Amino acid sequence: MGKRARETPVRAANVSDFILREWLLFAALLGVAATSLYLGRLPSFSASQLQVLALLWVLFVVIHGLRAGGGISWLARVLEGGKLLPLKLVLGTFFLSALVTNDVALVLIVPLTLSLNIEKKDILVILEALAANAGSALTPFGNPQNLLIYWYYRLDPGTFMAAILPFSGAFLFLLAAGALAVKAGKRKGEPGPFPAVERSAWLYGIMLVWVDLVILRLLPPVAAAPVLLYPLLADRRALEVDYLLLATFFFFFGAADNLRVIFASDLAYTGHTFLLSSLSSQVMSNVPSALLFSRFTHHWKALLWGVNVGGFGSLMASFANLIACRLYLVREGRENGSWFTLKFVGLGYVMFFAGMGLYWAMGWFR
Repeated sequence: MGKRARETPVRAANVSDFILREWLLFAALLGVAATSLYLGRLPSFSASQLQVLALLWVLFVVIHGLRAGGGISWLARVLEGGKLLPLKLVLGTFFLSALVTNDVALVLIVPLTLSLNIEKKDILVILEALAANAGSALTPFGNPQNLLIYWYYRLDPGTFMAAILPFSGAFLFLLAAGALAVKAGKRKGEPGPFPAVERSAWLYGIMLVWVDLVILRLLPPVAAAPVLLYPLLADRRALEVDYLLLATFFFFFGAADNLRVIFASDLAYTGHTFLLSSLSSQVMSNVPSALLFSRFTHHWKALLWGVNVGGFGSLMASFANLIACRLYLVREGRENGSWFTLKFVGLGYVMFFAGMGLYWAMGWFR
């Protein structure tokens, strides 16, 4: 009897710890359930959304294989020897996100940062998440909402980039200054020898380039499928990725679809496109916000700024925020997860209101 009594509190504690650790998953699941009951319908998932989930899974497998093979640890040790490390990480995230999307940039940079033998990794991860949102805004293919606006309004690349360049340029300056202010000194203890790099790590490096070509649409989506053959046949450890994060994305897509239907059924035309799209992004993410408001306005500049400024702030505002926060909490946030989340959201809202102020100052608000 005593043994069972002791086991029950332990199991209850484990369950509560799991719920607290995976609160984003449960929040997304609850959102799907509540909105589905309200609408009397299940959410629909587009082919592009399922494609994104599949590509994320392949990317996670490749990154995990690269890490298990020692590739990321080796690269981290190389970076440790240089100067201005915080600046290099933040600028690298900024420009990489403009080329391979903000989600992919964070999946690459955040694990690398967490492998470094340095202090203040929490601040660096937050700055990297902000840099990914700011950098990805610069190009039509930097994030999904940009791609939607670019195609929907039939814009040319020059016009598109000229409209958003002040946003990305201003935040590049702010983030670079913030990175220079971070004194990420090395942790105590002498570093050991350079980690051994397995042959598989080189193979996963080639796979990573291949998957990036798929993400850039230089190769068709089906071209990512052969990448899974090696992990399935010869390296099952690479398949041990964060499936709960993928499940969070799945339910988040579903909740966003239901929210889109709810708002679309009641929302009338408004000239306050920037304000509404940026604020709605805090709840339903900037991608569905772009999809929703593109149906009600011809002010594409206001919408472009609104959904990209709206990527700052809450964890739900951007998938990039979810990825960066999740990657940190799984690796480093067992003891100070709540404090990290508070800092993440706090700095995010500083940038959010700075972006709103910049837009107003430029006189584009109508």
